[in-house]
Parts: sequence; C-alpha cells; structure tokens
Amino acid sequence: MNSTIKTLLFPALASLALLSSGCYQPTRECADFRTGTFRFTATIDGEEQTTVFTRTEDLEVSEFAGSIDSASVRWINDCEYILSNLNPANRNEEKPIHVKILTTGDNTYTFEYKLVGTARTSRGTAIKTD
Repeated sequence: MNSTIKTLLFPALASLALLSSGCYQPTRECADFRTGTFRFTATIDGEEQTTVFTRTEDLEVSEFAGSIDSASVRWINDCEYILSNLNPANRNEEKPIHVKILTTGDNTYTFEYKLVGTARTSRGTAIKTD
C-alpha cells in the first residue's frame, strides 16, 4: 500500500472501531423489576448475609437477620428510586437510600445504592424469585 492510502485508511478504521465500541449499551429492562419478591446476598464482616424483600409500586418490605423493615418507594424514573425507612430505629436509618438499576438479566438486576447526599456507593445483584 502506498503511504497516501495508509494515511487515509488508518483514521477511518480507528474511527469505525471507536464508534462500534461506543454503541454497546447494557440491557436495562427496569420495568420488569419494579415489583416482585427478590433476594440479595452481601458479605458483611466476612459473613454472607441474605436479605429477602418484596416491593410494590410504593412499598418495600425486607427481612434481614430475623428483622422485618418497611420503606416507602418513590420512583424517580424507570431505573431509579428512593427508599425511605417507615420506622427508623435511629438517626442513621432516617436517611433515604438512592437505588439505581444498572443492568438487567432474565431474573436478575445489578444495582448501585447509596445514602442520599453521600458519594460512597455500593453495588449488588438482586435475584427475582417471583
């Protein structure tokens, strides 16, 4: 190949590669996970702990370590919502939690969550059981 063709071909191929890699979007069928019963397992102090929760359009009831909690659910959009504890036991439980669904699968979704007003986020995966 002569140098003129190489000079023209390389930028075109590089642009095509960038465009095709930038088009990938993870699956986000969030509406499928607005309501239902879910299971979420996290490692806390080196021990696996499982939370089971049932969510309706405006209420989430969770069972964790023998305790049952309830929170109001306020949807911001199809993939984000705010949980506000209905019966906070202390000042820290009064802070609402922002949840953002990042990706969805057949019966799972990966989400990111944080206390409203803080920068520190955590991630998890919930499994829809019904």
